Amino acid sequence: MAKAMTKSQVTEHLAGKGGITKKAAGQFLDELASLAYKEAKNTFTLPGIGKLVLVNRKARMGRNPQTGEPIKIPAKRVVKFRVAKACKEAVLGKR
Repeated sequence: MAKAMTKSQVTEHLAGKGGITKKAAGQFLDELASLAYKEAKNTFTLPGIGKLVLVNRKARMGRNPQTGEPIKIPAKRVVKFRVAKACKEAVLGKR
């Protein structure tokens, strides 16, 4: 299995494709990430890739894996990423 690209590899690729400096590509990635963090509570969409959504999870019963004792897991808010249909088809191929 191939290794995931590092941030420096991504910035280098974007700089080459976009005809900009590596520093500008890195700043673009940083700004995109900070915008996504700030807007995730309203749903942040990257067209063709997917979207970040804030989801409320209900309280539920779970089990302690060591002792098997039932424990109550409290309700909480979590961030999820929903992959766009176009991305799924590009990566997995059409069925």
